[in-house]
Amino acid sequence: MTISRREVIKAGLAAGAAISVPSVLRAQTSPADSRTIRMVTGLASVFDPVVSTSTETIDHAFAIYDTLFAPDSQSTPQPQMVGEWGVSDDKKTYTFKLRDGLGWHDGTPVTASDCVGSIRRWGQTSSGQLLMQRAREISKKDEKTFTIALKEPLGLLINLLAATSGQPLFIMREKDANSPATEQVTANIGSGPFKFNQALAKPGASFTYDRNEQYVPRKEAPDGFAGGKIVKVDHVIREDISDQQTALAALQAGEVDFISQPPPDFYSTIESDPNLALQVMDKGGQAMLARMNCLHKPFDNVKARQAILHLVNQEEYLSVLAPDPKYGRTITSIFGTNTPYSNDENTGWFKKGGDPERARQLFKEAGYAGGKVVVLQTTDWPAGSNASELLAAALRKIGVNAELAPSDWAGLVARRANKESIENGGWSIFITTSSDYTFSDPIGNPILLANGDQGWYGWAKNDEYEALRAKWADVETLDERKALARKMQKVMWDDVGFVFLGQYASPIARRKTLTGLIGVPDYNPMWNMQKT
Repeated sequence: MTISRREVIKAGLAAGAAISVPSVLRAQTSPADSRTIRMVTGLASVFDPVVSTSTETIDHAFAIYDTLFAPDSQSTPQPQMVGEWGVSDDKKTYTFKLRDGLGWHDGTPVTASDCVGSIRRWGQTSSGQLLMQRAREISKKDEKTFTIALKEPLGLLINLLAATSGQPLFIMREKDANSPATEQVTANIGSGPFKFNQALAKPGASFTYDRNEQYVPRKEAPDGFAGGKIVKVDHVIREDISDQQTALAALQAGEVDFISQPPPDFYSTIESDPNLALQVMDKGGQAMLARMNCLHKPFDNVKARQAILHLVNQEEYLSVLAPDPKYGRTITSIFGTNTPYSNDENTGWFKKGGDPERARQLFKEAGYAGGKVVVLQTTDWPAGSNASELLAAALRKIGVNAELAPSDWAGLVARRANKESIENGGWSIFITTSSDYTFSDPIGNPILLANGDQGWYGWAKNDEYEALRAKWADVETLDERKALARKMQKVMWDDVGFVFLGQYASPIARRKTLTGLIGVPDYNPMWNMQKT
């Protein structure tokens, strides 16, 4: 029997030791290997970024599709596929001309009709609804030019087209964009810097992305999601290695180059290895939250949702999510911690250690009578899995009949879309994360919507909040927006569409031979990376 370097290192990790493999025993990197990067990440189960908001789906979309605009590292929208654009004097008509060199992976050119169809389809998502409400007409002018005519001025238009929170606008072929927004596009043919290698696809195990040799990047330097998307390798292979010790052993052995979310328990091992490094890509960090299903008992009653707000002890979650305090902090504002709109309005509920007795009383006032509360638990995301267990245990302590429903992330993504009761495959609570910066965008971030059936999973509905949110696009000054943010937060924390569990920075782990990673919130862009 042949024992791999990975298995030797994994055995050492299981014993609590960090194995140092002599350099002469490490795999020799061939020229071909230096042109291939292997990343341990989650894998998309849905390939269509209109159908799913999962990080894995959006990562996939950033690889194979392109966008009209993109935010730079300062969150300022910059042209991407667009070469020239302008707006009429009355601010109601925008004209866009595509830059030269854009082509689909099937060899056909990108046209204005593709853009028009993609905008209309994306306009059916929560991120695109505002544009479609304000649009009078979206039409092709010539093969490379299209216009968006508005009923009234919309100063945020370019920001909407560039936004990466929620569901970014990716441009698809017209024939794909003509598909209903509720039906998944599976062709995987884009115009982006990578091509999806369908022949090598192993769902649940690995996906391979090949450099698109025909892609023409912008001339500007990479800057956030903007600038030139220059691919410096031939292949990127994204692998799903669910066993964390196996993944770290593979990284130490040089069999993979990158791990997206190493568990905190492994940080010291990684930092002590001279060939590995931890790197925080999203400086603002991730806010973890519990999303309740507002359609069914008990969380169709606001008192039950308020109970979760009082039940959560954020310090308890942070002790697991970020044992090193430098990586974690509490969060109380629906507008995040480091955004211009973060505020302390209506945050008196926050209490160190939580308030389980208040939570128990609120469940009683909600009429809770022992019904099952199903907490979805993802088994291939350790942080989310641990948080689900903590929340279920806290619910049981106050007499709630909480039950965990374990599955991989793909299973959770599928189940959270089910609006039926628990008896028919529904759910009560699931846990997810979103980057701190996304909470500055109540138009694009679906978590900050409360428009019922038209909104995000959980389907929170509050007309007063939505009336305030509708004003966001028309507020002109920062001070006015800050004042509006306080009003919105007051209503949200009374209604409780979701509950924060804590905020933490989760560094990636990489081999030091992997350089050029672009640090952006939420996602892992694959352009600009290289191996030395």
